[in-house]
Amino acid sequence: MRRLIFLLLLLPALALAQDMVTRDGVTLTQTQETRAENIGGQLRCLVCQNESIEDSNAKLAGQLRSIIRTQVVQGVPDKSILQYMVQRYGIFVLLKPPVSPFTFMLYAMPVLALLVGFSAFWFGRRKTGAPAPLNADEAARLEVLINE
Repeated sequence: MRRLIFLLLLLPALALAQDMVTRDGVTLTQTQETRAENIGGQLRCLVCQNESIEDSNAKLAGQLRSIIRTQVVQGVPDKSILQYMVQRYGIFVLLKPPVSPFTFMLYAMPVLALLVGFSAFWFGRRKTGAPAPLNADEAARLEVLINE
């Protein structure tokens, strides 16, 4: 009878344990893990620079994932976690930084490069035309060169 009661009490704990995930040294529920992955997907790996910390195998990315998961377990809101990372590592840590006076040139540079390239093409094309006609001295010199 005692074993039956013990098993009945242990059953909810086993069900909860199956929903738990341990990653980067932090144990959290599957819902918290999904939330942490979404946050990590918005942050740039400071070592790799072209992938999120969720996709990176760098040691620093693992440390950042651990910080995020610890804060998720503590119940810190997503926005606060992102603000913490920006405050600590700068706006560069965001894979998609918001448009601000600081990042305006980042977003404007492709458009400016296209405008400069098109202008160079347009003005370069316009200046190439028929050469000016030869004056009398140049025509005489050309005749001498051709007849030699």
